[in-house]
Amino acid sequence: MNKKNYLPFLALATILTFSACSGKLTPLSEQYIKAEPQPLEAIGGEVAVTINATFPAKWFNKNAVVTVTPVLRYETGETWGTSYTFQGEKVKANNQVVSYSSGGNATMRSKFEYKPAMKKSELYLTFDAKIKNKNIKLPDIKIADGVLATAAFADAATANPAIAPDKFQRIIKESYDANIMFLIQQAELRSKELGKEEVNEWKNVVENAHQAPNQNVSVEISAYASPDGGVKLNDALAERRETVTAQYLNKELKKRKIEVPVDARYTAEDWEGFSDLVSKSNLQDKELVLRVLSMYKDPEEREREIKNISTVFKSLAEEILPQLRRSRLIANIEIIGKSDDEIASLAKSNAGNLTVEELLYAATLTSSNAEKEAIYTKASSLYSSDYRAWNNIGIQRFRAGDFTKAEELFKKANTLKNNSESNVNLGLLALLAGDKDKAQQFLGSASDVPELGEALGLLYLEQGDYAKAVSSFAGTKSNNAALAQILTKDYSTAAQTLSAVKNADGITDYLKAVVAARTNDSAGVVNNLKSAIGKDRALAKEAAIDLEFAKYLSNSSFLDLIK
Repeated sequence: MNKKNYLPFLALATILTFSACSGKLTPLSEQYIKAEPQPLEAIGGEVAVTINATFPAKWFNKNAVVTVTPVLRYETGETWGTSYTFQGEKVKANNQVVSYSSGGNATMRSKFEYKPAMKKSELYLTFDAKIKNKNIKLPDIKIADGVLATAAFADAATANPAIAPDKFQRIIKESYDANIMFLIQQAELRSKELGKEEVNEWKNVVENAHQAPNQNVSVEISAYASPDGGVKLNDALAERRETVTAQYLNKELKKRKIEVPVDARYTAEDWEGFSDLVSKSNLQDKELVLRVLSMYKDPEEREREIKNISTVFKSLAEEILPQLRRSRLIANIEIIGKSDDEIASLAKSNAGNLTVEELLYAATLTSSNAEKEAIYTKASSLYSSDYRAWNNIGIQRFRAGDFTKAEELFKKANTLKNNSESNVNLGLLALLAGDKDKAQQFLGSASDVPELGEALGLLYLEQGDYAKAVSSFAGTKSNNAALAQILTKDYSTAAQTLSAVKNADGITDYLKAVVAARTNDSAGVVNNLKSAIGKDRALAKEAAIDLEFAKYLSNSSFLDLIK
């Protein structure tokens, strides 16, 4: 070192040495400060940092008070963190005391509300220092660069809102019964029974269904004997009742020119019917009878034990058993609804001829969002008290990005009936507005909706609970689901999810590039970013400041992409 340079260096060294020995505050070296994590990361909408600082021996003046405050600076402004105040040994206050002779350690924690501009930022420590009443100027110290904000790609606007489904059934199945009763131990059909209004009405139902062009009908006979008198006797008795009933019914159907098969069967002892009638009765000791049925499975034992209950058997014989001596006529009718073409045509030309279920179903027959909205709007006009129409119009507004109108419609649906679908959708809107507490309240009011899991996954993403998010997304194949998997470092599954996204967009490819960067696949980074930027040019600017790609800033292919 030449003399010309040596003398100033010696003078500076002397000053620093003198300052330290005299107890004055000198600039604190960066080596004494460590910020974690590195890089900073946005989690749950916040950037949290823990700063561990060491005050070296003979640095902290005994009469000094130093307030340390972290500040995150970025292009559009700065955000200040939590201040911590420290004092020398002679200061009379309640701050953390730092020894002059031995120094000390301090841990400072701060959280910054995340803003997109923070991706390109610098974290500084600032110092407000005084020795007695004299202000001491200490320079700021930079302790971190930028914020990793991959979690911020969570987007409620891309989630599937909850549709209120129709209950349309192409084929409606109905069943009509009538009973022909028999006297004890007899199988003769009585005119009194055959002429009953119940039986005549049943035959008319079968005839009308057979004649209707949109209905199919089939007929069954189930003949029974009551569970008294022995199994052998009852088996023969029930079989005869089946035979005579089938013969009669076939004649009646032929007379009315009804050509349908008759499926006939019999049950020797109707213990199931017996149990059902007893359980619905007001019989004394009915619980005892039901207990016998559960304890004994053999018919002979059951009958014997029930007869032993003398207090109730007379009532059983008078009130229950006669109802089991019967042939049951069953008409199974299928009502076939309108075809898809008929429903679609009427939805356009004459919606008033459709039921609400048919009209809501009509909206599922088109892929055009404009047509869906038009159909739902007709449904809201014709069936204004049905919340589903209003909720589903709201979905179309949601998908169109008209969130204000969507919210209005979801709230209207909820006033008609507090429902899970609208609560899920209002929860998504709350997430879009950044109100996680409100979103949790709405989603907590929803249940039994297929889209709820995806909405909860988004909520957990926004809250920074990535493991819960992965669980809630379950089999969902979306950018948001893949993002949760990336943030839990399950890169293989994330790659599979992204490859299965139905309507892949620029963000899909961008997240593929993130997976590639985290798995050291430089070719994958470049290829996926190229595809992402091709779909959305703004992603080039995003990639240029994204710390996910920091190590590729010297890669010429990467640099060519982000120009």
